[in-house]
Amino acid sequence: MKKNPVLIGLIVIGVIMVVFIGAILLLTLMFRRESPSFAIGDKVGVVEITGVISDSREVIRGIRYFVEDGGVKAIVLRVDSPGGGVGASQEIYQEVVKARKVKRVVASFGGVAASGGYYVACGADKIVANPGTITGSIGVVMQFANLEELLKKIGYKGYVIKSGTHKDIGSPFREMSLEEKELLQAVIDTVHQQFIKAVADGRKLSIEKVAAIADGRIFAGEQARDLGLVDQLGNLEDTIELAAKMGGIKGRPSVVYTRKRKQSFFDSLTEGIAQRLKEEVQQQAPPDLQYMWYQ
Repeated sequence: MKKNPVLIGLIVIGVIMVVFIGAILLLTLMFRRESPSFAIGDKVGVVEITGVISDSREVIRGIRYFVEDGGVKAIVLRVDSPGGGVGASQEIYQEVVKARKVKRVVASFGGVAASGGYYVACGADKIVANPGTITGSIGVVMQFANLEELLKKIGYKGYVIKSGTHKDIGSPFREMSLEEKELLQAVIDTVHQQFIKAVADGRKLSIEKVAAIADGRIFAGEQARDLGLVDQLGNLEDTIELAAKMGGIKGRPSVVYTRKRKQSFFDSLTEGIAQRLKEEVQQQAPPDLQYMWYQ
C-alpha cells in the first residue's frame, strides 16, 4: 500500500510536538520553587507572603490547603513584606490563629517583615528572623493630600455634593477641619489598639510592654528577639527544621509550597501589565487604613 507522505509528515510533527511539550512540563516541574504534590514522607508546607499585602485570598487558600493535607505536619509562613491593608492583614492573622488549632505554624522572616507583615506572623506558634531583618513598625497610617493651593494656581475648581457633614472627609479640594482630624485619629487609635492586642496575645506580652514600643519604630531581627517580638534568629532552612521538629517529623522533611492557580499562557503573558495597572489605580484610589512601613 502506498504511504501518504502528508499523513506521515503530520504524524512526525505530532510526535515532535508531544515530546517538546513534555520536555517543557518536565523542566518546569524540576525548576519551579514549588515542590511536586507527590513528595514522599511527612511534609512541611511553606506559604509565602511577599510584597504589599492587599489581598488575603491567595494566602488563606494556601494555609487552608496545608491544614487539610494530612501529610503536612507543620506550616511555615515565609514573610517578606512591609505590610499593607489592615483588613487583609487581619484576615490572614485570623486564619493563622485558626490553623494553629490543628497544626504547628512557624513564621520565617526574610529581609522585611514590618507592620502588617509582622501582624500576620503574630498568630504563629514561633517566629524566626534573620539578625538583620527589618521588623516591628507596629502602627497604623492613613495619608491624605491637600491640593487646594495647587488647584488654585492652575485654575481648577472641585465641587462636592454630599449627604452628610463628613461624607467628603479627606477631600483633596480643601483643608481638613480639626473635628475631622479628631474623628480620623479616633479610628486610627482604635485600629492601633487592635494591633497592640494581637501582638500581646501572640507573643504573650503585656499590653503595656507592647504599647511602649508600638510607636511605628522598626527593629533589626536581633533587637526584636531581645524585646520578645521574635523567638530566635535563623534563616528559612532553620525555620523549616524547627517546624518539622515541632510537628513530630523525624529526619529530614519533604518541603512543599502552595501551588499557584493555573493560568493560561495569555494570562501569564499579561500578568505584569495587569499588576502595573492595578498599582496605578490604587495610587489614585481614596486612602485606606494600612499597617504599613514606608521606606
